[in-house]
Amino acid sequence: MKILRVDSSTNGAESVTREVTDLIVEKLKTQYPDAEIVTRDLGTEPLAHLNPVTTGAIRLGEDQWTDDMRAAAPAERAILEEFLSADIVVVGAPMYNFTIPSSLKAWIDRLGVPRVTFRYSASGPEGLAGGRKVIVASGRGGTYGDDSPIDYQESLLTAFFGFIGITDVTVIRAEGVGRPDGRSNAIAAAKEQIAAL
Repeated sequence: MKILRVDSSTNGAESVTREVTDLIVEKLKTQYPDAEIVTRDLGTEPLAHLNPVTTGAIRLGEDQWTDDMRAAAPAERAILEEFLSADIVVVGAPMYNFTIPSSLKAWIDRLGVPRVTFRYSASGPEGLAGGRKVIVASGRGGTYGDDSPIDYQESLLTAFFGFIGITDVTVIRAEGVGRPDGRSNAIAAAKEQIAAL
């Protein structure tokens, strides 16, 4: 059993999503005491946004690589392999301006790889990365609920993971953090959701 924890908040010790990912991982460790836990912190060590070299290193075959792509490929492909080798992926995803942090988007951009995590068939797109569970620790300053027209955070993540074939996606939500007593109430609500995992 391998658990990959991905944090993306830039708020350091004040981060709500880091607190929630801590709680989720602790819960998983009680269920899977022998699990290997791998951590990627995009908040403190962000990935660069894609450019022609990194895109080519990720998506093109070796026979099409330039020298720069060949040099970039090991590090770029290691990110995808880290994800694909995990049985459970815990993603700390705060809402920044109604969507996810750009560092988390840069990570996701390395997972959507044609013919590896998805493909197009005669009947449409087909996800190839199923067989793993994703748990999203969602943090929100306001209260948006399930169907907000300005939620491009949870909706983006569930749509993306579904697109690559992951149907087992659970969102643990801590919202309303910006309100008076919001943080304590949000963490209490998240703890209830985690207990039910």
